[in-house]
Amino acid sequence: MKDKATSFDIAYRAGVSQSTVSRALRNSPLVNEATRTKIQAIAKELNYKVDKNASNLRTQQSDTIALLLFEDPTNDDSAINPFFLSMLGSITRACSNKGYDLLVSFQQASDDWHADFEDSNKADGLILLGYGDFVDFEEKLVQLTEQGTHFVRWGAEVEDLSLVSIGCDNFQGGKEVTEHVINQGRKNIAFLGSASSHAPEFFDRYKGHCEALKSHNLTVNPELQFNALYTEEAGYKAACRLIESNESFDAICAASDLIAIGAMRALKEHGKSIPEEVTVAGFDDIAIASFTFPPLTTVKQDTKIAGEMLVESLLKLIAGEDVSTSLIKPELVVRKSCGE
Repeated sequence: MKDKATSFDIAYRAGVSQSTVSRALRNSPLVNEATRTKIQAIAKELNYKVDKNASNLRTQQSDTIALLLFEDPTNDDSAINPFFLSMLGSITRACSNKGYDLLVSFQQASDDWHADFEDSNKADGLILLGYGDFVDFEEKLVQLTEQGTHFVRWGAEVEDLSLVSIGCDNFQGGKEVTEHVINQGRKNIAFLGSASSHAPEFFDRYKGHCEALKSHNLTVNPELQFNALYTEEAGYKAACRLIESNESFDAICAASDLIAIGAMRALKEHGKSIPEEVTVAGFDDIAIASFTFPPLTTVKQDTKIAGEMLVESLLKLIAGEDVSTSLIKPELVVRKSCGE
């Protein structure tokens, strides 16, 4: 007796992945019309029948949430930004309190990560932490939205996309920390961090930084903005470029604590004292920020509240309730790197 055809047989004949076959047989708009027609024709030729029992199983809730982390460059083997480690604990507790299991993975486990969880029903919804270059990442958010996946993300609000983001008020945080630096008598303040749509959170912090300068009648000098993304090494290199530029500066506002910590190392290697010659401020309030020398002034993003809001918002989406983007209020944490 001839074995019954499977979706893998169709995938082999069509020269596509099994997940593409699955989506094509559901008439998913993520598969172009020509490919969809080809797959459906092969299925008909092979007399393929969808397993209704398996299909029903996929529609049942798993009582599991998937947390998908972006693989960041780090100084250790974790590949996880330290800021997200504290949020991971908060999300785990929030899931447990709601009776949900948490499945943790990396976003780039495959080229088709956004569909893996949808097709296999590993989870009822997704929480996304981190993204790398947002311009590249935005396409994946569009795909998730089009296929009707329940997901929320940590980050800045995304214009022109109907999705739920939970994030910090980065503009306000950038403004408050720069105002604090100005109140310490500093007037030539450098900003280390991206100032473009490739990193929306950093860009908002830079906009807040510029607003604080303007409101205190200080000039926004574009020559004092140096790109840096996420790591201590990036902060170190940006600070070295700043020092070598011969621009006059007496303070640094960094877009993250890791960037600030790298900048502090560069300043010390170049014989510049902190905070006497140069004050330094960061953003995030990661655990190590209070143990730098001197301890780092920064902006705290409340990871406990963030984790709770991410889980609560996702469960509401899964339940079919309306949910909107929310911003968490930043908190200035003053330490000795700014002379206090």
